[in-house]
Amino acid sequence: MTSKTYIEAIREGLLEEMDRLDTMIVLGEDIQEGGVFRVTDGMLQKYGPQRVLDTPLAESSIVGVSIGMAINGCVPVAEIQFADFAYPAFNQIISEAAKWRYRSNNGWGCPIVVRAPYGAGIRGAMYHSQSIEALLAHVPGLKVVAPSTPADAKGLIKAAIRDPDPVIYFEHKKAYRMVKGEVPDEDFATSIGSAALRREGDDITVISYGLMAHECLQAAEQLADEGAVDATVLDLRTLAPLDRDAILDAAKRTGKVLIVHEDNLTGGIGAEVSAMISEHAFDYLDAPVRRLASPDVPAMPFNGALEDALLPSRETIAAAMRDLAAY
Repeated sequence: MTSKTYIEAIREGLLEEMDRLDTMIVLGEDIQEGGVFRVTDGMLQKYGPQRVLDTPLAESSIVGVSIGMAINGCVPVAEIQFADFAYPAFNQIISEAAKWRYRSNNGWGCPIVVRAPYGAGIRGAMYHSQSIEALLAHVPGLKVVAPSTPADAKGLIKAAIRDPDPVIYFEHKKAYRMVKGEVPDEDFATSIGSAALRREGDDITVISYGLMAHECLQAAEQLADEGAVDATVLDLRTLAPLDRDAILDAAKRTGKVLIVHEDNLTGGIGAEVSAMISEHAFDYLDAPVRRLASPDVPAMPFNGALEDALLPSRETIAAAMRDLAAY
């Protein structure tokens, strides 16, 4: 095991797969220079311009070209510079990549990975802070992952590259250099579709993913140290498909569930998880399933105080946990 930052783990996963697969190509805006966050730093020098491709500022083209590569034997990993920029590519992602296996009667796959830095907390404001995961997790034919730890960041990027169908890989930009953790030195991949139990407790269950999983775990440890609440914390890791067994087991364990994410409340991942629990674990519940998320505001503000006010934090999560435990 070696300690790495989140961004180092992603880069290492990409490099190992580039070494393993001669057919793997990375492409996106400015990635020959490392990209805006330097994830692909050094790849041009190692693999050359035929495998590390700079593209025009045209996300529909980036994904469309990737689909063409994939169905002709390549394994493309496309970077959308910010998740906010992905909307022009939705037609290619949703109407083409996601439907390729279905429309061919299981004859062909479309093995592309779309990497997208998402989330707020860096004062990126309106067009550089969005969380769009719920929009794509809604689409059959797509797998959607959102790792929270360096180990999962590496394991899931490798699993995504090895998957025969399209995978949307959301990486939280605030986590890049802030989150550190132990990463196995040997070759490994993290199973897509499996959640991770980060903490076991008897009072309530807290379900989250991405950077918010860290806030939830910190809040849980704080309340445990105070002797106030003993919480189970479940990190989803994969948003499509959801790990139904892990979700229901965690809900049944405590009978009280809080779901936390930084995406808008309405129609978010929390709504689907809540519906799943209410439908399949209702008899085990001792309180209504609760959600804590960003309010339904059209865009993330640039003002730091306003951004902090919109996002769930360790303090607001802890308060919600206390309130649910006392129900």
